[in-house]
Amino acid sequence: MKLIPSCVRTLGSVVALLCAAAVQAAPQPVTLLMPAPPNLPGFAPWVIAKEKGYYQRFGYDVNLVAAKGGADVAKQVGSGNALFGVGNGDTPIIVRANGVPVKAVVLLGQYPHTLLALDPAKQIHSVQDLRGKTITVMSYSDSMYYTLLATLRAAGMDRKDVNIQAAGPAGVWQLFADGKADAMAGSADWVVNIQDSGRPLELLPREQLFDAMSQAVIASDQAIAEQPQAVQAIVNGTLLALHDILTDPAEAARVFAKAVPAYAGKEDKVERTFALYIERIYGKQAHLGGFDAQRVARSRDFYTAEGIVRQAEPPEVYYTNQFVDRANASLPLGMP
Repeated sequence: MKLIPSCVRTLGSVVALLCAAAVQAAPQPVTLLMPAPPNLPGFAPWVIAKEKGYYQRFGYDVNLVAAKGGADVAKQVGSGNALFGVGNGDTPIIVRANGVPVKAVVLLGQYPHTLLALDPAKQIHSVQDLRGKTITVMSYSDSMYYTLLATLRAAGMDRKDVNIQAAGPAGVWQLFADGKADAMAGSADWVVNIQDSGRPLELLPREQLFDAMSQAVIASDQAIAEQPQAVQAIVNGTLLALHDILTDPAEAARVFAKAVPAYAGKEDKVERTFALYIERIYGKQAHLGGFDAQRVARSRDFYTAEGIVRQAEPPEVYYTNQFVDRANASLPLGMP
């Protein structure tokens, strides 16, 4: 009988240790800011990574929270209000000039995030054909607007040669679909919306677009230095989801529709959007998620020439490939 209290104490100690281990193993909550509500197929890599538990696999419970555009994402991340955010690979080039200490840690694609939809009935087949035409953009501070400006400049034109209208995330494609604009600088999601409206369109050949960067995950200098395991977890989970989209877009569309009920029954539309992302934006990166220093330098030079960036920094100030390199070395990210 004297053994019973001892056994109870021992059992209690074991239970306490197991509970402590469970608490320690519980995924750590972390916020990932999105430039808009994360309910569009264009945000699928992060939605799918969360839905399939990829972030939790590496110890983090990611909460996707909408901010007020890419610039706001960068400011919130830079000030420490969130560890991570989604923007474009060009975003750090712009915001670091204003004292916001962030870098891009993974790049989702080898081509620009911006697509330029053209009205073939207006005989618009090139950048030069846009002279005097109306072009919609989401806003005058969005990276897609800057890509449009750089594209015009490369063709010997500037913003005065065209009529650029900032129409918001709905109007940017609806004005084109309604025949009230001649072109649209926007995302693949909006291109598919226009196609579904029945409005004919052509896409400007990729070679005529300024080689801006695609979507990226942004982290603060402090997070990169002090919480590298968290950064690595976000990069790992995001790249696993991107790999899913690239290798099996139909299944990825089903996963996305499950996570975003508004797309239930619309898996075909999601898959068509993924196909456009794969063809026009994601491409086939030799090193999935990696940045190219020369490409970053070209974007930096454009923003400096436009007066958006006052002082040019070396390309490596704006990004790091350290987490992408580890992900590619340790995860099954190879393409068939």
